[in-house]
Amino acid sequence: QEQLVQSGGGSVQAGGSLGLSCLATGRTFRTYTMGWFRQAPGQDRRFIASITWRGDSTLYSDSVKGRFTVSKDNAKKTVYLQMNNLKPEDTGVYFCAARPSLDLSRWPNEYDHWGQGTQVTVSS
Repeated sequence: QEQLVQSGGGSVQAGGSLGLSCLATGRTFRTYTMGWFRQAPGQDRRFIASITWRGDSTLYSDSVKGRFTVSKDNAKKTVYLQMNNLKPEDTGVYFCAARPSLDLSRWPNEYDHWGQGTQVTVSS
């Protein structure tokens, strides 16, 4: 059974760094595009970053470009999100997701597997 299991996150002051990990269990994910999304209280789930299954192409939202880095290690079946220079507006629950396609996407409804979510809190 395919599952996405997240770890990492936590609390940090503005300007600090945090990392998130997403372990993908199941053979199917080997050819999936992966994504990261954030959901703040009272808001819809919003796109953060996406990476192809080969790891050779990435896509970022404008709000995190230059601060966040998405990467993956296929041998470890793990996708990472390194978050630097964090801002209070980065606060929210972060979700990793998998999309049954070779193409990048910023749209949540195009992803059909989701991790359990991880809280990230950035204080000013």
